[in-house]
Amino acid sequence: MWAMLEQGNRRWAGGTSRRPRQDPAWRRRLAAGQSPQAVVLSCIDSRVPPEVVFDVGIGDLLVVRTAAHTLDALVTAAVQYGPQALRAPLVVVLGHQHCGAVTAAARALRRGETLPGELPRIVAALEPAYATCDGQVEPMVRAHILRTVARLRADPLLYGTATVIGAYYALDTGLVSRVT
Repeated sequence: MWAMLEQGNRRWAGGTSRRPRQDPAWRRRLAAGQSPQAVVLSCIDSRVPPEVVFDVGIGDLLVVRTAAHTLDALVTAAVQYGPQALRAPLVVVLGHQHCGAVTAAARALRRGETLPGELPRIVAALEPAYATCDGQVEPMVRAHILRTVARLRADPLLYGTATVIGAYYALDTGLVSRVT
């Protein structure tokens, strides 16, 4: 499955996207049920839509998006749903270049600021990556990918059920590279 995602990403980055399985007939076929090939946990950033980045069709991915692909109990449950209920064999944790959530968290931690509303939850989730990277944003993104992958690989409902990998999307080139 990862090979299919890599091929689709190369098409996307190279400007030769096919946009497969996005026609009305395919949509009607999927109305009866879904069987995605992978779960993608990614950031909410509007520049990183996994279906587009991997040039796949409707129903190919179960996408879970949070700020900086942070985990909590509900997000973990959504990720678990793919392999458990839908038998998706792959989970991809997709971080990306120039992540606004990571940038905001790093800035808040550096300055000792408290962000408004529920945003401190994002900062708290990213603090371990901040601590290992001296607050540098791009290394923080990669460290957080590795941390998220480790947490999901240790999950009893995912262990032995799905392969969990980490990947990084470069906004500048459009390319996704595997980091684990």
